Amino acid sequence: MIAVDMKMLLSHPAGNQNVRAMLDALNRQDMLARFATTIAAPPEGFGLKLIPNELTRSLLRRRFEVPHEKILQHPWREVARAVCTRMGWNHWLRHEEGFASIDGVLNDFDRFTARALPGVHRSQPLTGVYAYEDSALDTFKAARALGVKCVYDLPISYWEVGRRLMEEETLRLPQWVGALGGGMSDSPAKLDRKVKELELADLVVVPSQFVADSLPGWAAGKLRVLSPFGSPSSPAGLASQPPGDRSRPLRVLFVGSMGQRKGLADLFAAMRLLEGENIELIVMGSLLKEHAFYASQYAGFKHEKGRPHAEVLELMRSCDVFCLPSLYEGRALVMQEAMSQGLPLVITANTGGEDLVIEGRTGFLVPIRSPEAIAEKLAWFNQHRQELEAMKEAAVRHAATYTWKAYGDTVIEAIRKLA
Repeated sequence: MIAVDMKMLLSHPAGNQNVRAMLDALNRQDMLARFATTIAAPPEGFGLKLIPNELTRSLLRRRFEVPHEKILQHPWREVARAVCTRMGWNHWLRHEEGFASIDGVLNDFDRFTARALPGVHRSQPLTGVYAYEDSALDTFKAARALGVKCVYDLPISYWEVGRRLMEEETLRLPQWVGALGGGMSDSPAKLDRKVKELELADLVVVPSQFVADSLPGWAAGKLRVLSPFGSPSSPAGLASQPPGDRSRPLRVLFVGSMGQRKGLADLFAAMRLLEGENIELIVMGSLLKEHAFYASQYAGFKHEKGRPHAEVLELMRSCDVFCLPSLYEGRALVMQEAMSQGLPLVITANTGGEDLVIEGRTGFLVPIRSPEAIAEKLAWFNQHRQELEAMKEAAVRHAATYTWKAYGDTVIEAIRKLA
């Protein structure tokens, strides 16, 4: 029998796309007791017109479509982080140690949610709490003390897998040390928090088979649910460059932090192998080292800085193929964004997007650490321009089969089974 009175507290310090999808799902099912976050924009009319435009735009990114009385806010540490970042006060932003560091914000927010939990439970008995990696430990401890179930959202592969892969990269590509990415500087205390969070979880939510497979053996008996992220909608009458025109370069797009966790070193190596092919590489992302370092690895790439989301999609539509040869991810949402704009993929299974690739129709899978395989597939696209149009259309159609409603509904079904 389905319990109709299940109530959940969902906790996340910021509120990204998948968090919003879960909020929507819980709301639709009348299961949301409270949403805990750092900053939530007030409803329209709460004095937003009195706030400077730049701050208004930032606040509107923190607007959530839930009743304002259901939102618990703990803004102060997040405000401190924003101020220190803007003013360049890096001492307070030091990794893990700084008062306004990301970990400082996460840990403080976790403690706030744990303190709020008993009061919420008294006013509206909870079935469970739903929290995310790195801000769940104290919340889960408080929930366990109240006999409340713990749902743990793990949006990226378990830390042990990432740590092993990155340690291997320091030996394989020592010149990329400093541009690896991937949490190599995380302290034993932070890693221990991750272990304890997973230990306390009653249900683990993962976005891909890669993340599910990354869980350690001791957690094999835990309930888990795999629910892929949704895709953005494609614009009507999607227009692109004529793919059959061999006179212009094939435009290959990479989007992400410019580190080897994303496989950028292997993509650069592939481009060096493709000398003589009419292929252009566009890289949009934040630098982890000085620009001169990347130019020394492959001078021919074109760097694009970050921009508003609508302009990112516009850039995607100007390209032909999306390439992300990551060593590990959770499920890089940017892949589905690229597909929705008509780009077939060249990706690794470690991106979490193996199911997005219908081989030869929506793109190709390549092994990790294989510049030769990347080069082979990019050369194939360049030499088969006439087949690219059908692949672009197939990518759009396949991306559209992944919806945020389905994402939320799948997780809700698993949560109901906890009761």
